[in-house]
Amino acid sequence: MKSRACKYQIATLILLLFSLAPRATAQEPLPTAAPVNVEGKWTISAKNPEGTVDTKYVELKQNGNQISGHFKGPNQSGGLQGTVNGHHIFFRTKTREPLGFRGQVNGDTIEGTFHTRRGTGEFHAYREPTTTNPS
Repeated sequence: MKSRACKYQIATLILLLFSLAPRATAQEPLPTAAPVNVEGKWTISAKNPEGTVDTKYVELKQNGNQISGHFKGPNQSGGLQGTVNGHHIFFRTKTREPLGFRGQVNGDTIEGTFHTRRGTGEFHAYREPTTTNPS
């Protein structure tokens, strides 16, 4: 009888431990890296899918990992929206021919690719220095 009671207590203890153990679920989001600061005015040198090079401009505003702002290119301009995850940035323009930019932020530079209906190009961007007015 003692043996059966002991086995029952051990089994109960094991079940209790399993019920208290934290469980990972498929619904838990993956942890994201803290976003770098990308606010400011950026000048983009973009090598288009056809091989030509254009200069484009973006002004980015950031709230946590969400970014918004304004895009200006040689043929179109409009708003933009995107995200920053760690050093990775992605944003899409809200223009008649949307452009999707994806890249790696390194301080005041970004390098990556952009996508249009015509194909994929490469870009390099640099943040313009901020100026402060002396008081």
